[in-house]
Amino acid sequence: METDQLIFEQEPIEIAEGIFWVGYADNNRGLHCNPYLIIEGNEAVLIDGGNRDDFSTVMLKILRTGLKPEQITRLIYQHYDPDLCGSLPQLESIINRDDLKIISHTENNVFIHYYSAKTDKLDFRELGSHFDFATGRRLMFFATPYCHQPGSFITYDTKTKTVFSSDLFGSFDTQWTLRLELDEACRTCRDRSDCPLSLLKCPVSGIVHFHQIIMTSNRALANALDTIQQLDIDRIAPQHGRIISAKEDVEAIIRHLRAIGNVGIDRLFQR
Repeated sequence: METDQLIFEQEPIEIAEGIFWVGYADNNRGLHCNPYLIIEGNEAVLIDGGNRDDFSTVMLKILRTGLKPEQITRLIYQHYDPDLCGSLPQLESIINRDDLKIISHTENNVFIHYYSAKTDKLDFRELGSHFDFATGRRLMFFATPYCHQPGSFITYDTKTKTVFSSDLFGSFDTQWTLRLELDEACRTCRDRSDCPLSLLKCPVSGIVHFHQIIMTSNRALANALDTIQQLDIDRIAPQHGRIISAKEDVEAIIRHLRAIGNVGIDRLFQR
């Protein structure tokens, strides 16, 4: 167990072809944060790079992939919270290239500007809602407004069918693992209050609770789930919580999220 923990603390983990988890535990907040690095050819993209205090952890993992920081050409920020954007000035300094660009959304860029005014900030919609590496590998962007901020969006890697879902599919987890793997009984469960496996901790409850607190409303969440279900997905890589690597688990989690009747402000107006 100590060896596994040391690996999570110090090593990048490849979760799909060219995609590396370079995350960390935010012990002050009880969250695990998941920046992701995509390396394709001689260039790389960093998604949701992390906060200021954990910059050294993220950068150590990036370096251990063999990548040189100056090979990072784009920083993608799917919203503007400090746990994503706090390390932006440090990243700019170590990447040190004039043509570095930030890809986000106009609603986000207003606030990202307060982390740093140095790097040009692009709205993904002005890019045709995609970014192409020199090799042709494509990242596609889809708006998920008010999940949990007006400019929130997700990123889809067409090569590996990976969705980088930002706060969607995030979780409050006290017993964290990198990957979520549901038992068949969990996949078919319809009543989380009566666990068919008699588990002390439901693996889905942390996800449900996270969405009830963080997302703004049932309507916003339902719209985002509609968007995600239109994609051909092999895995979901959230900014918090655990990576979901089985289609059956993705479908089960979506079903549980659609069953929530009190998301965000809707919790205040329950009947």
